[in-house]
Amino acid sequence: MSLDLYTLAEKAATRIKSADKNTRFRVISHYDADGITSAAIICKALYREGYDFHATLMRNPFTQGIERVKKEDNTHVIFTDMGSGQLSMIEQIQADILIIDHHQLKQEKTTDHIFQINANQCGINGNNEACGATLSYAVVYALNKNNNDLAHYAIAGATGDKQYIGGFKGYNKTLVDQAVKDQVVSEHIGLKLSQPTISESLYFSVEPFYQGLSGNHEAIEQLLKKLHISTDDVYTGLSTEKQKDLHSYLMLHLIKQGCESNILDTVIRTRYSSDQTYGEMEQFADLLDACGKGGHRDLGLSLCLGDENSYHQAKNHEESFKKTLLSSLQDIEQNGVQETSSYRYFYADQTSLGGVIGGIATNFILDKEKPLLSIAKKPDELQVSCRGNHYLVQKGLDLGGAMHTVATTLNGYGGGHAIAAGATIPIDKEDQFIKDVDRILKKQLHITS
Repeated sequence: MSLDLYTLAEKAATRIKSADKNTRFRVISHYDADGITSAAIICKALYREGYDFHATLMRNPFTQGIERVKKEDNTHVIFTDMGSGQLSMIEQIQADILIIDHHQLKQEKTTDHIFQINANQCGINGNNEACGATLSYAVVYALNKNNNDLAHYAIAGATGDKQYIGGFKGYNKTLVDQAVKDQVVSEHIGLKLSQPTISESLYFSVEPFYQGLSGNHEAIEQLLKKLHISTDDVYTGLSTEKQKDLHSYLMLHLIKQGCESNILDTVIRTRYSSDQTYGEMEQFADLLDACGKGGHRDLGLSLCLGDENSYHQAKNHEESFKKTLLSSLQDIEQNGVQETSSYRYFYADQTSLGGVIGGIATNFILDKEKPLLSIAKKPDELQVSCRGNHYLVQKGLDLGGAMHTVATTLNGYGGGHAIAAGATIPIDKEDQFIKDVDRILKKQLHITS
């Protein structure tokens, strides 16, 4: 029988309020857009209640980070956008602990000092109906109804986790609809254009990635000339007719690339904006991702906590981050990747970059028939990030399950969602890892050859 999210959120809020006002809460979260917004929602709500906080953003694997937290003198710890997959380690922390997570639920029952809220306990699909940020919002709204002004961060988190694909659903949709009604966010239909001019927006467009256009000034100039659009034109300054011409061309371009219909639907869609997120949510989520995965986690969290001085620094880092992504995506576009019977893989310098590149390549460069793994080689371990698509999940793909099974067998760590997951394994197990993953994914996808 499923638990009720709102009841769990009320209980979590009661636990928070029961803490002495001198308490400093330790907040631990993931370092992507969802994790950053999750942490920001909790930290802002704690501050409003009169509590101090100390926040840290971590990347997978969390082992070393949690080991450091275990040695700290904390009385109250809150994990957001993580925790359910690290429960055995977290149980060793001597503190009052709250876990707010949407990843695969490995263990429902916890010890008395741990209170866990996981979307999957509540009959809510953690893949696409709730994320770390939207669940964190449920808790802070239960804490104080005036925290409804934090809904824009929750929507940005869900957007960063790509949960808008196919339209917001489940608890996410309930939250978004209420935020629009409360005028916390505004909505409009349009393209994602992250730069002042159309020309620069197309150049830096990594998601969607327009093959032959993204990162190619000459091709963009030729296209805009063909459409009678100046390279200095701003999208909002175009006539309705020219906007439609641009929309039509870009959609046709993506159709020729072989993009799936659910991905095409994300290009021109309902978008949400807020002054607090510097405009459109997907652009803000991209900015946070660039900060978190580009080595500047502090900037991402500072932005969400209201430090406007961080914005220009963050934009500079985002431009550099996107240039790195464009280079790697163009390499995959031109040279392809390696393959086994059931999946594709490539090697990346950094796990964080590999995951982003893999997700984009899966949706905009490669065909839909196989998931894609990125592998980063470190001195003593392999760090793996995996991406699939909805078509493969419907066929039986469960990357989170596969990564957990294989990594555990090889004395590593792994898990995640059916559509996106990760693993860390000893460096000397690479060949075995590649074979074992192929064996499990072939079984999941019913591949006999």
